[in-house]
Amino acid sequence: MNKRILIFAAVVAAFGLKAQAKVRLPHLLSDGMVIQQNADAHLWGWASPKKTVTVTTSWSTEKVQTTAGKDGRFILSVKTPAASYTPLTITFDDGDGATTIKDVLAGDVWVCAGQSNMEMPVKGFGNCPVKDFNNVVADAVNNKGLRWCKIPSVESMRPLDDANCRWRPSDMQNVSEESATGYFFGRMLSRSLQIPVGLIEANKGGTRVESWLNAASLKKYTDEKLDSQSIVKNGKYDYLHTLTWGNGTFSPILNTTVKGIIYYQGCSNVGYHTSDYAFRLSKLVEQWRSSFGDVPFYFVQIAPYNYGPGVEGAKLREQQAKAMTLIPNSDMVCTNDLVYPYEKGQIHPQQKRQVGERLAFVALNHCYGFTNLYCDSPSFDKMEISGDTCFIRLKNTYGGISRYDGIEGFEVAGADKVFHPAEAKHYWREANDPHNEWIQVISKEVKAPVAVRYCFKNFQIGNLGNMGQLPLIPFRTDNW
Repeated sequence: MNKRILIFAAVVAAFGLKAQAKVRLPHLLSDGMVIQQNADAHLWGWASPKKTVTVTTSWSTEKVQTTAGKDGRFILSVKTPAASYTPLTITFDDGDGATTIKDVLAGDVWVCAGQSNMEMPVKGFGNCPVKDFNNVVADAVNNKGLRWCKIPSVESMRPLDDANCRWRPSDMQNVSEESATGYFFGRMLSRSLQIPVGLIEANKGGTRVESWLNAASLKKYTDEKLDSQSIVKNGKYDYLHTLTWGNGTFSPILNTTVKGIIYYQGCSNVGYHTSDYAFRLSKLVEQWRSSFGDVPFYFVQIAPYNYGPGVEGAKLREQQAKAMTLIPNSDMVCTNDLVYPYEKGQIHPQQKRQVGERLAFVALNHCYGFTNLYCDSPSFDKMEISGDTCFIRLKNTYGGISRYDGIEGFEVAGADKVFHPAEAKHYWREANDPHNEWIQVISKEVKAPVAVRYCFKNFQIGNLGNMGQLPLIPFRTDNW
């Protein structure tokens, strides 16, 4: 009798070991996921060392195989179909049992990265509402194939390869928790293109650009100290820690095949390496593209906010505009008009729909070929001075500006470098001037102007835009 029990126990143990040897997948590869369409999409996980892993899909008769390494890790790629609302399956088998992912949709996958203004959910933060919340939730019933996955905000001194996350639909039950900026971006893409869209949220409120750079990038391009004691000492609060958020919150998604990245960050870099922010951001994009490939990178310029004395916020926005010139295949959306006057002390402005939709307009134009969409904000092109009058020429106006007079936000200074409020209005030149988008700027206090600024303050809301009613990017003609 005892011998039979021992034999039975041995059999049960053997089956238990066999069951444990089944392929294990990261949480990101799970039921309800969106897989990048028309791509050689990466799939990865863990199996018994040296085991052959076979992957089969519901959309193809082809079998893809690879061998797990000594540590059990494996990665391979499968050719994915065009976007469709048809549920798909993916099966992994290492000979000890099959693991199947169900309800997979082929579509476009975008990463939503950054700090709190990207993290801010549709329901808002405490004392920080998102405009039209109830209407947004009620409208979510119209979403089809729009899904999201939030990577938990976790710190780590070493890169993590998995995160405790799950895919959820952007429906009335779940949309409240979803990134507002990401949701409005994804909603516009999904409805405009009529395809499934997957949003991977990998962000953390309060983080700096240095929080997402990895150890190799930080060592090569910065003077940041990377031992844990220095990281804690240099970052008064955990969200200011260098290195750790990228390791814990972004590293788990690096194997994923994605369409592109949207990014909303910068507030925490106001006053912290502001002068080389553009360079550091460009190196972060290089770092991410070393994993994702040359995917589009579209980012948000920080909104007006009362950062205190000085113009550090304006200088950070200037660096963000500069980053567009340093980062290939990138674009920036301006939010200078998306703050209410009473939000001067509100770091999380409530108009998130326009932010997400402007990012979507950029993607639809640059990435999907809808070049008839107005997606770029106007920006400074050149200045000419005649007597007491400055003439500012703009670019990216799409043929005109949004108002002829009553323009607010311009200042003029003379050689004394003291800026005074200025009157500005549209100025017509010759009818055959191919660049007839000039602004005439005059200040009664400055008879011999030298420099012009537009909304170059921590908090100043401008009202000048282009034919798409996109706001003029704040600028200065001086370097004082």
